[in-house]
Amino acid sequence: MNKDKRDIKPRASSEVKHLMVLLDKSQAGEFKRMVPELQDTWAKKQMFRTETEMRFSVLTDNKYGTNAAKYWQSVREQNSHFESLMHLSFQYRKNDVEIEKLEDKIIDPNEDKFEKKTAKIELEEKLYARANMELVAKARMKEISTWSKLKKEFDDGKFDKQDVNTHQAESYTHRLEQQRLTLTPGTTQPEVFNVMGQLETLKRVRKSGELLPKDQKKKQIKK
Repeated sequence: MNKDKRDIKPRASSEVKHLMVLLDKSQAGEFKRMVPELQDTWAKKQMFRTETEMRFSVLTDNKYGTNAAKYWQSVREQNSHFESLMHLSFQYRKNDVEIEKLEDKIIDPNEDKFEKKTAKIELEEKLYARANMELVAKARMKEISTWSKLKKEFDDGKFDKQDVNTHQAESYTHRLEQQRLTLTPGTTQPEVFNVMGQLETLKRVRKSGELLPKDQKKKQIKK
């Protein structure tokens, strides 16, 4: 992405004269002096999660206690940002069409002068929106790339990477066991019923072989 396209400074600087309507003279002057700092703040502000947050806040060991569970959650997270990036791309293109329409309206000699003034304001707003979309796209792409890195890290070659169902019996058993350890005499009955009901059912399902392919079920029955 072109660095100039992410530069908010022209947008912020051009707004100084208009901010005089909202701010007093000293405040507007202070804003103008702060433009470089605000530009830096705008460019580096955190939008989505850092790798640190991904590891300790999303991929928690009690919820995703196996590499397979962490891998598949990374798939979900990555896809969520990919889909959002795709939708953002559509919005960006629509916004560019609106910019073109406003630019044509401004130079149209037959257009009402007040409509032109309104169009100029709307154009500045659309340009600012475009700059923000470009920044969001950059942040989403960074998260997509980080989830890709984590997927590779958790891929130890010991689980199925094509069928999410394959790992879930083991992964959910671990998760429910961790939940069971948090139950106390003060835990509500519905919560205990829910955790223990799922855990005991999953243990039975794993022991019975209900989740095994048909050929493996037959072998288990013969044993």
